[in-house]
Amino acid sequence: MSTSAPTPGLTLTVLGCGTMGIAILSGIMSSLSDSKSSASTSTTEPIERLPNKFIACDSRREAEKTVRDALSEHPFPLTTLTNQNLEGTKAADVILMCCKPQGFKDILGEKGMKEALAGKLLISILAGVTGQQIEEFLYGTGEKPKDACRIVRVMPNTASFVRESMSVIATSTPALEPQQLALVTWIFSSIGRVVQLPPSSMDACTALCGSGPAFVAIMLEAMADGAVAMGLPRAEAQLMAAQVMRGTTGLVLNGEHPAVLKDKVSTPGGCTIGGLLVLEEGAVRGTVARAVREATVVASQLGQGAVNVNGTRR
Repeated sequence: MSTSAPTPGLTLTVLGCGTMGIAILSGIMSSLSDSKSSASTSTTEPIERLPNKFIACDSRREAEKTVRDALSEHPFPLTTLTNQNLEGTKAADVILMCCKPQGFKDILGEKGMKEALAGKLLISILAGVTGQQIEEFLYGTGEKPKDACRIVRVMPNTASFVRESMSVIATSTPALEPQQLALVTWIFSSIGRVVQLPPSSMDACTALCGSGPAFVAIMLEAMADGAVAMGLPRAEAQLMAAQVMRGTTGLVLNGEHPAVLKDKVSTPGGCTIGGLLVLEEGAVRGTVARAVREATVVASQLGQGAVNVNGTRR
């Protein structure tokens, strides 16, 4: 099935096109080029219009070359702009905010930006910044204008670079139009898996999905360290640990419950149960769960504008 974007296509502008912006654009372009892709998702209706023109905006001049080099293999029109967020927004149908969380007010507060956003879809991946915060910054707490942009918050993660992200779309009130939701779902499905959860869950999603890769990486590193200590070469130990994690997650994603999987490889009197008991004695389960809880609280505090949160918490 052909994957050419329906005509006329949409123009998508990325504001703050750093590493995450590049990863998302690369995923979108790859999906458009994928001969097996189609303008629909498993959970939404067919999409009438997909992005087929792209604008990347950043505050650093050198970012233009970085973006172009990273996306040069894709045959789609790409414009790069430096310190021209307003121009990029005016030309867009869909805007993706990927800037630093503390920078969104400078970008959206530019004169004429509110008018440039009128009637458009604004997708934010800013950690700790709620859709309500963006909405209130643009329109205040009173009645919104009829042509106010629709704002949707999404939390992807660093695995976007290998199209294995876990992205969480915050549900909106009122709900997005079916075509808008289908488009947002399609965009983030191009870089991995997608779920929808209410805005009240987004701090926990930030901790689990956003911080989670770091938590998993330290466990992977610890497994490799143990193997190196017992004589395995570092490169092979790291490869083996990574593949073990990949295979295990594949089993879980195919429906295997983690507890059942654990029991299947724990033979009586064997090495696995011996190792598991060491982990339990070290409170690994509770410590990992606490890390997720702590990261959730910190994400919430950062979203409220707190600083140096980690320096004051125990």
